[in-house]
Amino acid sequence: MASPRTALLSLAVGAFAIGTTEFTPMGLLPVIAQDLHVTVPKAGGLVSAYAFGVMIGAPVMTLLLGILSRKVALIGLMVLYIIGNLGAGFSHSYALLMFWRVVTSLSHGAFFGLGAVEASSVVSPEKRASAVASMFLGLTIANIFGVPAATWLGVTIGWRAAFLVTALLGAVAVLALSLALPQEAEVQGRILLVNYRCFWGEKCCSP
Repeated sequence: MASPRTALLSLAVGAFAIGTTEFTPMGLLPVIAQDLHVTVPKAGGLVSAYAFGVMIGAPVMTLLLGILSRKVALIGLMVLYIIGNLGAGFSHSYALLMFWRVVTSLSHGAFFGLGAVEASSVVSPEKRASAVASMFLGLTIANIFGVPAATWLGVTIGWRAAFLVTALLGAVAVLALSLALPQEAEVQGRILLVNYRCFWGEKCCSP
């Protein structure tokens, strides 16, 4: 069985990947705008679209994945992340890039929400806060190292290369999550779905 430390490390890898793809386009807006023949302010709409997708995707994706175990759900979200970044990397129009950025953003909020629950579940109660902080450390490291590196790559080789490399980070995260996260009973994955139904006023009971 994988240790709590490796489980938290795998979650941090996922957070690093998502943090990198979230902020990298901000430094590449002039490059993207020039290549796709749009203004820089219009290219900035990619940032707004991603934020909108995060807002919508967090509750919707969590609800849709509520019938799955957290491990399967987290891996599924990273697969969606990979698909979105691959699509962005092969986009040749502004509209298509916008679409794939929104697709990528759908995994963002749900991953951090489910990841925080998973992080707290692999340690003893007194260590839960530090476990969640350990996962979010990946997001901090992404801002320090991942985003500047991806931005440099995008400026040097091309912005599409930056998205393709972040897709590769997602593949690494999928492998890490698959190997490090513990297996759990499927019924545990239904808890979030039940909570959502209770929130919206539906009759429910504990799973």
